[in-house]
Amino acid sequence: MKFRDGMWLVAEGKRPEYAEDVYSITQHPAGNALSLLCPTKKILERFDSLNLPTLTIDIRAPFDGVISVETTHWLGALNPAPHFDLYPAGKPETSDAEIIQTDSAVTLKSGSISATVKTSDHDFDIRFHATDGSKELTSLLNRSVGFTYSPGPGNMMQTGDMSKFQHYVFTQTTLSVGESVHGLGERFGAFNKVGQAITLWNADGGTSSDQAYKNVPFWMSSRGYGIFIDTPDKVELEVGSERCCRVQTSIEGQRLKWYIIHGPTPKEVLQKYSILTGKPGKVPSWSHGLWLSTSFTTNYDEKTVNSFLEGMKARDIPVEVFHFDCFWLRAFHWCDFVFDSEMFPDPKAQIERLKASGLVKKVCVWINPYLSQACPVFKLAASKGYLLKRTNGDIFQWDMWQTGMGIVDFTNPEACEWFVSCLQSLFDKGVDAIKTDFGERIPSIDVEWFDSSLSPRKMHNYYAFLYNRVVYEALQDRFGENEAVLFARAATAGTQRFPLQWGGDCESTPEAIAESVRGGLSLGLCGYSFWSVDIGGFEGYPPPWIYKRWVAFGLLCSHSRLHGSNSFRVPWTVDNDDKTDQGCSKILAKWTALKARLMPYIFAQAQKAVEEGLPLSLRAMCLEFPDDPTSWFLDRQFMFGDSLLVAPIFEESGDVEFYLPKGRWTNFFTNKTKDGPGWFKEKHNFDTLPLYVRENTILVLGKWHETRTVYDYSKGVEVCLYQTSSGAKTTLVDAEGEEIGVLKVGADGHLVDQEFLDGAWHVTKNGRSTIKTGSKAIEG
Repeated sequence: MKFRDGMWLVAEGKRPEYAEDVYSITQHPAGNALSLLCPTKKILERFDSLNLPTLTIDIRAPFDGVISVETTHWLGALNPAPHFDLYPAGKPETSDAEIIQTDSAVTLKSGSISATVKTSDHDFDIRFHATDGSKELTSLLNRSVGFTYSPGPGNMMQTGDMSKFQHYVFTQTTLSVGESVHGLGERFGAFNKVGQAITLWNADGGTSSDQAYKNVPFWMSSRGYGIFIDTPDKVELEVGSERCCRVQTSIEGQRLKWYIIHGPTPKEVLQKYSILTGKPGKVPSWSHGLWLSTSFTTNYDEKTVNSFLEGMKARDIPVEVFHFDCFWLRAFHWCDFVFDSEMFPDPKAQIERLKASGLVKKVCVWINPYLSQACPVFKLAASKGYLLKRTNGDIFQWDMWQTGMGIVDFTNPEACEWFVSCLQSLFDKGVDAIKTDFGERIPSIDVEWFDSSLSPRKMHNYYAFLYNRVVYEALQDRFGENEAVLFARAATAGTQRFPLQWGGDCESTPEAIAESVRGGLSLGLCGYSFWSVDIGGFEGYPPPWIYKRWVAFGLLCSHSRLHGSNSFRVPWTVDNDDKTDQGCSKILAKWTALKARLMPYIFAQAQKAVEEGLPLSLRAMCLEFPDDPTSWFLDRQFMFGDSLLVAPIFEESGDVEFYLPKGRWTNFFTNKTKDGPGWFKEKHNFDTLPLYVRENTILVLGKWHETRTVYDYSKGVEVCLYQTSSGAKTTLVDAEGEEIGVLKVGADGHLVDQEFLDGAWHVTKNGRSTIKTGSKAIEG
């Protein structure tokens, strides 16, 4: 939202007031906080203090490396819940907070970051900088903190009735020359957000708009800091779009709080952000295998399901999870948790037979938090107070998605217990995972939650947290703390604790592949370790070349799911069962097998990503190469963990251009090397893409014939050394994620500490054994 018309004029219908002076500073006795009284004009004489608004700016040091800034106009205004669930693992002690005062400034030190407030000459000037003086991060300068009335009152007497006015609080942090901004949830537009106006408001808008399913009020700067806006309310940002040199953050209300988090590296920023909002949850090893799903096209009778899975097995494509989407339920009965009796006369027995056949190991079903009024359970839920109500006491209903649907009210503890009991009935029938669809279109007007103290507007985004937490904790209770898996579409800050998330409804186009890459990169920079995408695109009928390019990309995401709306995603239906080496079936088999061989690396990296609050894949290049300016603008490639570089291909021809940062990089398929930094062009068939291994990497691969996801990651493996030097190391974990050993390169260039390896394992130097791949279709 813009409050000015250019630099000189006020926007029509707005009346902004700015903090112009720091009149007084109160220091907290503990030495970890400052409170600034800031009038909206310079106070030069006593009379200036009358009939004058002030803003209170509280600057605190919550823990080392982080500073919070809270701006308030009227301190007496309520601040209703919900609030983000901060410090879920406990708040760290502030060991290095200090206030330093000079004749011209007061500085609050919080470990590696400090805030300095100028106290001379009535200038409004707050600088955030590295404590060691090495770098200024950002600042709040003239006309950068204030509030706005809309419409602008003729005089202040009119504000006695605030029902006629909207009131906003805003801050404008400075943008330095060349600074870029990233994150703010799963955003499908330009990776660098400078120049964009962004509204953080969950919406079901697909992947080709400025709307987002996952709005996260956190952004990362290329200057070594991040900012977390501490509210689930609607937040509007002008990222270099009202003033080119500032990021404006505004919210309707009387207060705005945010945290500035210093790295100095982007990895350290995310580590500290995960202390605030929570580390990602762990996922089991089986979840990294291939998931098969279809949506509106499938009749889920046993014969049809088995035909899909038998077809996959016949083509050497192992499926780890079969997902039953919407129509496991009866039409007009979404979501009553009752299997369609025509297709599932005995769902428990059918699922048992499916698993016993060996065609699939796990089963997932689709749910959403809405109840159609055609469901018999609707009346029960309504009578018990389990559904969201209007302010007049009616159940909130509309005919969006399902006829007369109501929305489960997760602020009611009894509604949560009932919902969990419904989930338990699914688990009893053999369901292992849950896809938590929807949860974005939550009304914020004319509604009252069971907990009536909650702000309906804040609940719009926060609903995603409550919904996914209920389901995730139910999965944990049944299957174990680290065995819970859900597939979530809606999210906000903190839902990284409930993995995993997928990118929503994308089209079957190369542009949608690129949109999905940008969405995954942006969400990863908000601390989400695990992310997936609908391979082939959700909407439309992918031609074979798009399907195959998407397969290559999708099998190098942390999780891989074939899913479509009105067309199947089993490969033989895409290209009339082309049986050649470049046909859809052979290509899917090759990429699925490659991911299985990579599992020793993938699962070890997954544990590391969770511990450090980092994305596993898609990992933005800037996280690994923050000192390379180019890395902050790369939105068509990514890192899978810290050692593999992936560049998806968007052209039918196989032409691709990608960037390699400084160092020696080895092509995974050919063992040929390239030296960065630099841009490179290649041409690929469908069974390869630019997959490069970083120098000084020990890459452990499963056995040649390995196609499973879960196996002994230390037995019969191939240990590949890529341009390694003394001290290079890698950690190996077992299929439960427990560390079993560390491989190191000694001073003589050979491996040490190998006693935990088992079976016929072997070492290859300067790459891997390529005898059995025979990939000769790469042109550079």
